[in-house]
Amino acid sequence: MSDTRDKFGPLIGSIDEGTSSTRFLVFASKTAEVLTYHQVEVPHITPKEGWFEQDPILILNSVIETINVTCDNLKKLNINYEDIVAIGITNQRETTILWDSTTGKPLHNALVWMDMRTSSTVDEILQHGKRSKNFLQNLCGLPVSTYFSALKIKWLMDNVEGVKEAMKEKRCLFGTIDSWLIWNLTGGVKGGLHVTDVTNASRTMLMNIETLKWDPSLCNIFDIPMNILPEIKSSSEIYGYITDATVLSGIPISGVLGDQQAALVGQMCFHQGQAKNTYGTGCFLLYNTGTTIVQSTHGLITTVGYKLGQDKPTIYALEGSIAIA
Repeated sequence: MSDTRDKFGPLIGSIDEGTSSTRFLVFASKTAEVLTYHQVEVPHITPKEGWFEQDPILILNSVIETINVTCDNLKKLNINYEDIVAIGITNQRETTILWDSTTGKPLHNALVWMDMRTSSTVDEILQHGKRSKNFLQNLCGLPVSTYFSALKIKWLMDNVEGVKEAMKEKRCLFGTIDSWLIWNLTGGVKGGLHVTDVTNASRTMLMNIETLKWDPSLCNIFDIPMNILPEIKSSSEIYGYITDATVLSGIPISGVLGDQQAALVGQMCFHQGQAKNTYGTGCFLLYNTGTTIVQSTHGLITTVGYKLGQDKPTIYALEGSIAIA
């Protein structure tokens, strides 16, 4: 195999786990070009109107397949996949998985971000209209809505017997897609790391938007035990190393961003006042507000834009979302 490192520089891998498909892409660090990628569709399960689920095992397998096929593509291009020095993850946000830490098995299908079954849970939290939907906005930046992970966790706690048991026995773990993938790729039941990044954590309704820590008062409102939550990290640091789940054993996972925040960074909106709009399953506009937390009075939500390292500033954004574009 020819030595292509001089031409391309070290290679960077990116897992892109979206709502309808998973891709793994490999970039040349010298030129930023995509050298190759592989994509796999991930089916939706719709048990009732407005309910959207996905099989977490299928999501994980799709990631492993796309990594292995992409590395095979590199070999066919006469490029050494061992030149991949780091992997980043970008993922559909808010999608909620609860799993058993002792078996590694999901306790239910993933509830996808656009799943609407939590409407009754929203009514319950708002005490059937007695509270404003923005009553937690100052703490977490978000309105009480079917979108966010806390509502989905609460629905699973209230409706799935296995979840209640696992929580009682302290073997239940919660994660958005990034956490589920990192836990499995870094060892799973054999010491997998239970972590998330600030951008994904800011979509749960459980993280304090100022301290960037899980907020006991928010967890209390939703009756969610804090021991199920992952450790919150910045968006750019070494989280852990891939085990032998794929051909990329030993490679560090060193960047995580929710998909819309990844687009904000990808479009280089690094200055206050810059914005991006992207069109996929949904349509999302993010506006960089710098280090200032701006609370909207016009229906936008406040979110973490990015934090590119433990000691780097937290950059916030305002977001407008349309679920179906």
